Amino acid sequence: MRRDHVLRFLAEQPACTVEMEACAGSHYWAREIAKLGHGVRLIAPGYVKPFVKRQKNDAADAEAICEAAQRPTMRFVAVKSEEQQAAAIVFRVRDLVVRQRTQTINAIRGHLAEFGLVAAQGLFHLTKLVTAIEQMDPTVPEAARPILSLLVEQLRSLDARVAELDREIGRRAREDAKAKRLMTIPGIGPITATALAALAPSAQTFKRGRDFAAWLGLRPLQRSSGGKQKLGEKRTLRRLLIIGASAAVRWAMRKGSTGDPWLSRMLERKPPMLVIVALANKTARIVWALMAKGGTYRTPAIAG
Repeated sequence: MRRDHVLRFLAEQPACTVEMEACAGSHYWAREIAKLGHGVRLIAPGYVKPFVKRQKNDAADAEAICEAAQRPTMRFVAVKSEEQQAAAIVFRVRDLVVRQRTQTINAIRGHLAEFGLVAAQGLFHLTKLVTAIEQMDPTVPEAARPILSLLVEQLRSLDARVAELDREIGRRAREDAKAKRLMTIPGIGPITATALAALAPSAQTFKRGRDFAAWLGLRPLQRSSGGKQKLGEKRTLRRLLIIGASAAVRWAMRKGSTGDPWLSRMLERKPPMLVIVALANKTARIVWALMAKGGTYRTPAIAG
């Protein structure tokens, strides 16, 4: 069936249930099919794969989706509105621009390393390499300087785009009531709060905070084997929560103390990386509680 025939075909059918694998385009189709009076259920591809027989083709996929949808314990993906998908674009674009900036930085480092110019890691130390390109350092061959200057110009352009996207995210965080409540949680700033408000599914999708943390991939111990996991938007949210937890742990280690008794006890008994993931897991549970029950975060009282 051709793409432009799908809605025409479904419009002629009596009201029924349409099941599809969840993907970026499936949410558009779900909205359009629902307008025709049909019920639509989206299934995560990972839940369909176990039911695919032998080689993968359209017929086998359709049979697998039908089989998976009839499982009594099957969980379905909530259909996203146009507004939700539009709100998520800013984070996808920012991730793309940040990756392009990282590629450009690595290219500058790699090319100058061939001429013996090496700088420490971090954006701050990159200034040394940019200065060598722009101020006619004799170490840099003249034949390479114009080409390297193009990379410097691209880096500055990408920096400006990241700053522009950050300002847009900050504006949305100030205007979104849910994001403002989430920013009361330690370790969650405008970017993480707005990303959670835009990318995370409804809190009612999960029975408890533990389920939400597991959906993000913040498990105490993972025993999966074989292949690579592609978490999509979950990967973005998990990374942001871990970055926030990492900053909180580094700050506590630098000060030598923290106002959170739980974090202090963890740092005394566990290695820092484990504490970071545990703190991100705890933050995810708090996020679920605020999204499910409302309110703002209240710092726990320290026992006297």
